[in-house]
Amino acid sequence: MGQEPEGRVTQLLNEWSGGRQAALGELMPLVYEELRKLAQGHLRRERAEHTLQRTALVNEAFLRLVNQQQVEWQSRSHFLALSSTLMRRILVDHARSQRAAKRGSGVKAISMDSTVGVFAEDGESEGLRIGDALAVSEDATIDLAAIDDALTRLEKFDPRQSKLVELRFFGGLTIEDIAPVLDISEATVKREWTLARAWLRSELG
Repeated sequence: MGQEPEGRVTQLLNEWSGGRQAALGELMPLVYEELRKLAQGHLRRERAEHTLQRTALVNEAFLRLVNQQQVEWQSRSHFLALSSTLMRRILVDHARSQRAAKRGSGVKAISMDSTVGVFAEDGESEGLRIGDALAVSEDATIDLAAIDDALTRLEKFDPRQSKLVELRFFGGLTIEDIAPVLDISEATVKREWTLARAWLRSELG
């Protein structure tokens, strides 16, 4: 994820947080590219008619990042993790507004089987693939809010697994991308992804 040196991104983030407004102008193109790459995971299976397009998702996430000036930035990985959290909030808010607009208009009822199926084993034909979070956000049979709530509960007793699911499902990051963000090995990412996915299937079911 990203080609810019981590130190440069972190330096500019901290200079901006410290009050040097000019740093934001230098940071914007670097941040925007990072956001585009992260958003690409969300939009991997984007439908042409989807109401939330990549540019809108990137711009909204950037606007929310601008309001995070008081954050004590630790690293580029910290930036990616926070960006993923903001995109998760955008997608969940979008799904809730879409659900409210469609309520009573004859759409299919929410199916918990379909919601649980989001976290089916990789390769199962009934399971939605990783990177489908945006498509899920407008699927009236999938309860993205329930997934978000379950992820919040998971965060209370295993923050790392919660962040891993957020990066994998909402952010569409690969195992290779997630390992440096969470500062763990790829083997650990695979193991904890399997455990977290099983827990979510049970919790949602």
